[in-house]
Amino acid sequence: MPIYEYQCHQCQRRVSLLWRTMSAAAAGQPVCPRCGSTHLSRLISKVALLRSEESRLDNLADPSSMGDLDENDPKSLARWMRKMSGEMGEDLGDEFREVVNRLEAGEDPEEIEKTMPDLAGPGGGDDFGVMD
Repeated sequence: MPIYEYQCHQCQRRVSLLWRTMSAAAAGQPVCPRCGSTHLSRLISKVALLRSEESRLDNLADPSSMGDLDENDPKSLARWMRKMSGEMGEDLGDEFREVVNRLEAGEDPEEIEKTMPDLAGPGGGDDFGVMD
């Protein structure tokens, strides 16, 4: 069952319509579910790429993905951490977002660690944000 996206020319909304078959979509007249207009233009939909966890982890381990990483630059660390978060495909939580935001603001990783002692889990950690 295909889902197509349309732009409604009356209410200017982007809408998604589910058709039972591709032939029904080709022959049917789309109707805006918001305003009832039949004056819609079909849009090119975004494509989602499904990847395995192994593929995402391989991408993170690729040395070429760390080419612009400067461990002495908090903003560079923040960019890499955002990329890592995107590759993991998971919400890493409020503490992660706080750390990244503080790094983006140029704050020193060691200062962040001092103010967030539980960040590295029980017992803390000595190497937060620093790559050996």
